[in-house]
Amino acid sequence: MQQNDCECSFGCSVEAAAEVIGGKWKGVILHHLKDHTKRFNELKKQIPNITQRMLTRQLRELERDTIVKRHAYAELPPRVEYSLTAFGKSLLPILNELDKWGSEYINQLDDIRKKQTTMINIDCLKTY
Repeated sequence: MQQNDCECSFGCSVEAAAEVIGGKWKGVILHHLKDHTKRFNELKKQIPNITQRMLTRQLRELERDTIVKRHAYAELPPRVEYSLTAFGKSLLPILNELDKWGSEYINQLDDIRKKQTTMINIDCLKTY
C-alpha cells in the first residue's frame, strides 16, 4: 500500500492514527462515548483513575482533532456534553476490534504480567 503524499509531519499512517487515539486515556474516553453523548462528570465517574486535568486535556485534544464534539449549553449551572463527531464515529470499527481483542486476551495479559512480576521478584532475591 502506498502512502499518500501530504504536507504533514507523520512518518506513516499508523503514526497519524496513534497520534489521534494513542496514549493511555483517549481510547478509553472514546470507548465510553461510542454509544452515547456524555457530560464531563459522567465520563469522570466511568473512568475513575483519570484526573480531572488529564480528562480535560484529552477531551480538548480529541476536540482539536475533530474526533469529539463539545457542546456547551447557555444555562446555569453550566452544562457541557461530549459526543463523537461523524469523523470520530469512523473510528468505531477500530475501537470495537480493540474491545474484542482486549476481551479475548485480558486473562492472558494478566497471566503474562503476573509471571513477569514473579520473575522480577525472583531476580531481585538472587541479588541479595
